[in-house]
Amino acid sequence: QRPRPPAGSESAGMIAQLGMYDAPSNRAANDRLWAAIRARLGYGPRRLNRDIAPDQGWRRSDLLLSQTCGYPFRAHLAGKVALIGTPDHGLDGCPPGYYRSVFVARADDPRTCLADFDRARFAYNDALSQSGWAAPRHHAGRIGLSFGPLVCTGGHAGSARAVLQGRADLAALDALSWQFLRRDHEWTAGLKPVAETAPTPALPYICAPDRDAGALFGAVSGAIGDLSAADRETLALCGVVRVPEAAYLAVPTPPGSDAPQPQD
Repeated sequence: QRPRPPAGSESAGMIAQLGMYDAPSNRAANDRLWAAIRARLGYGPRRLNRDIAPDQGWRRSDLLLSQTCGYPFRAHLAGKVALIGTPDHGLDGCPPGYYRSVFVARADDPRTCLADFDRARFAYNDALSQSGWAAPRHHAGRIGLSFGPLVCTGGHAGSARAVLQGRADLAALDALSWQFLRRDHEWTAGLKPVAETAPTPALPYICAPDRDAGALFGAVSGAIGDLSAADRETLALCGVVRVPEAAYLAVPTPPGSDAPQPQD
């Protein structure tokens, strides 16, 4: 492991990111979370890096802290990054450190049961998304449901809007993203939940493999406690837990789920 830089140093050459739930309404709270983590560590970059897309930072040797999705973690990152821990968002019906997907349709769609959406147009955010593609694809396969034409949107908000605007009939959203979208956007009243997937491990915090993941876990845990109650509520952060790597690797990946063919 690398020696710790001196306390208070600029820690040049390190990057830290918290980009997975960095909606505009969350950014100030994420900045304060990072400041608290850095204070606990005694080193690290002064600011979060928002210039590099999260997936471009995951394998960097200068990565101090980031957050990834469970699907790319098990498919591409396990053994190449260090697992720090998993945030607990206190989501209803989920164990600590777990989350699920919510299927949404237009509020005025007469269909009320997921089975009614067989062959419906499906909006998904990314082919390597656990909540937006792999989990709903696995869930649909279990109940004999097939998706119709696919609409690749690039994000959960885009998937929700695709359904609202009639470009798709159904989408699956990360339950926490759905919670934030409902909090921040009145237009979500035009959507309704129709089903949920089974819980799977939530988006893990990771670092470069030669970082001190144990020290980072302690810093993240302490920093969440250091946040104001308002910031914890804004970020829906209850704490950080240790979900074993094996739990991520055990999540099923449907055949062909890493390369759906968009029709947008």
